[in-house]
Amino acid sequence: MKRLWAPWRIEFLESPSRECIFCENPKKGKDESNLILIRGREAFVMMNKFPYNSGHLMVSPYRHVLRLEDLNENESADIFRLLQECSILLTRVFEPDGFNMGANIGSTAGAGFEHLHIHIVPRWDGDTNFMPVLAETKVLPEHLLRTYRKLKKGIREK
Repeated sequence: MKRLWAPWRIEFLESPSRECIFCENPKKGKDESNLILIRGREAFVMMNKFPYNSGHLMVSPYRHVLRLEDLNENESADIFRLLQECSILLTRVFEPDGFNMGANIGSTAGAGFEHLHIHIVPRWDGDTNFMPVLAETKVLPEHLLRTYRKLKKGIREK
């Protein structure tokens, strides 16, 4: 049996404090180290530290809310505007063939953090190969910070 190692995952699995990254990371003012790409008035865009594909982004309100119905009108509008901006940015930078968008609301639905966030994951024809199917392993072709810098450059070039 062959093994693929993902040592960066241990940081997540062993983290003693499970502070809400969607509440705390925007307050830290260290956008690159916290993978925050875009800041809106009511919401922001952050890269997923453990992505399904290169360019996997999450859009979240600053305010700690659990469900869609907890959002106010301004938050809803800003989140949707940011999702549109992400779609345009990812298309320009990575030229995906499509996107998956969705939210895991509640731990039962798979949410790692009980703070509403919507995922946008770029997809390419043929991006599902034998690795995830047989080995339950996803191979990402690019380092996370390189992807971050590509996307930041794409934001500046719009």
